[in-house]
Amino acid sequence: MDPVRTCVGCRARASRSALLRVVHTESRLVVDDGGSMPGRGAWVHPRRSCVELALQRRAFVRALRVPGPLDTQTLEERLNSYGNQVNGSK
Repeated sequence: MDPVRTCVGCRARASRSALLRVVHTESRLVVDDGGSMPGRGAWVHPRRSCVELALQRRAFVRALRVPGPLDTQTLEERLNSYGNQVNGSK
């Protein structure tokens, strides 16, 4: 059975395989594909609405227990690539 995690954006519970694990590295949010990067992780659905809600609520900062703002460029690029895969464009 797959472990259950809570999305920091919409606060809905989902299986670990349905969520993205996000960690911080040098004040940047980075998607942890393998689920084995060191440090605390925050879990979020791979949907723009959940990520935007988490950023608006400062949920990543709280969940990762880091002071100050985080650079979200890497995470946003990753979400854009998911959207392209869903739409079938390259």
